[in-house]
Amino acid sequence: MKTLQMVSIWQNIQIAYQEILENGDKRTENWPLVYSPVPLGCIFLCYLIMIRVGPRLMAERQPVNLKMVLIVYNFTMVCLSAYMFYEFTASSWLERYSLLCQPVDYSESPLAMRMARVCWWFYVSKVIELSDTIFFILRKKNNQLTFLHVYHHATMIFNWWVGVKYVAGGQSFLIGLINSLVHVVMYLYYGLAALGPHMMKYLWWKRYLTILQLVQFFIVTIHTSYNLYADCDFPDAMNMVVLAYSLSLIILFANFYYQSYLHATTKKK
Repeated sequence: MKTLQMVSIWQNIQIAYQEILENGDKRTENWPLVYSPVPLGCIFLCYLIMIRVGPRLMAERQPVNLKMVLIVYNFTMVCLSAYMFYEFTASSWLERYSLLCQPVDYSESPLAMRMARVCWWFYVSKVIELSDTIFFILRKKNNQLTFLHVYHHATMIFNWWVGVKYVAGGQSFLIGLINSLVHVVMYLYYGLAALGPHMMKYLWWKRYLTILQLVQFFIVTIHTSYNLYADCDFPDAMNMVVLAYSLSLIILFANFYYQSYLHATTKKK
């Protein structure tokens, strides 16, 4: 009896997995890291192992000097983020996207494919950004391996796998557009900081990066909340996931801002 139940459970899992594979956006399913969640799951598993094992391997070693690597990496990310911001803006503008309700255009028209491609690039950029954690570990900046950092990096890759797999365009564009702009500013800050201590006097605006991030999450929350109640041809399940996720980030980033700037200032006084 138990054997039959196990077989039935396994068959149901196989059916569900097959549905995950086959019910996606046909335009994007053959693009790298899109068709199946397995490759991304392997990347995620390696990421968790690295977080667990990396600091231990570095415990008896000197921090690695990554100055040139960080300069190249951060300014490359500035350029990639700027490119994605331009593509999200141009694609949505030319296709006359609505800020209030925008279904996904699943056609293979040039503009629909252009939007799908920039969504894919945005997803890939989130995979690349896992490098931030590697650099922290190699430089022995373990204090920066916070729950917020790991949660944000690890969950974004899966959120955008789902986005590119099923809804490459439509309402999703606003998240990518705003986040790309924020990351232009963020990686510009990190790139300038990587140039050396002499740049710190010009980087007094670090706290405003967190405020900028919070503003983007509030915009996404308001935008998604509206779409949950509007009669819009965009999956409510996606809107609910985005809403829950953006609210979690508001809580985490607000706590980070309080602990880093408000509470720290009070303690100094």
